[in-house]
Amino acid sequence: MRSRERRRNSAQPRGELASRTLAMPADCNPRGDIFGGWIMALMDSAGKMSATPRAGGRVVTVSVSNITFLQPVQVGDTVCCYTELTRTGRTSITLDVEVWVLRQGRGERVKVTEAEFTFVAVGEDGRPRELASAVVLPVSKRARQTDASR
Repeated sequence: MRSRERRRNSAQPRGELASRTLAMPADCNPRGDIFGGWIMALMDSAGKMSATPRAGGRVVTVSVSNITFLQPVQVGDTVCCYTELTRTGRTSITLDVEVWVLRQGRGERVKVTEAEFTFVAVGEDGRPRELASAVVLPVSKRARQTDASR
């Protein structure tokens, strides 16, 4: 089984909880399903919040790939975004971002969306800059275990 398929079929979120919010009626279609664009915006924000400290400053989104909507999100669901560092480059940080929901804020978590986001560190002039070396280290196994238990 390929690693993406294993992640899709996992029973627990991977990485750290980066954001949590409530799906509201203003963000849904007439059938009560939340717009995919709203979910993507949440994922981008969660990724930015995780990438910024690792980059030691401002980051911008440069790509989103392999986004998969697995199940709909409904009004009243608690939407949780989890991020996991997968790669760092000279100026870039790549994160896997998963979205899990608690249906109506209770019960078992359900994985609804996943994607890969790449961010580039930028300076005050908006041009790419090298990552701060002290923050490029990969997430430790212990940190993953702690975050997964949340």
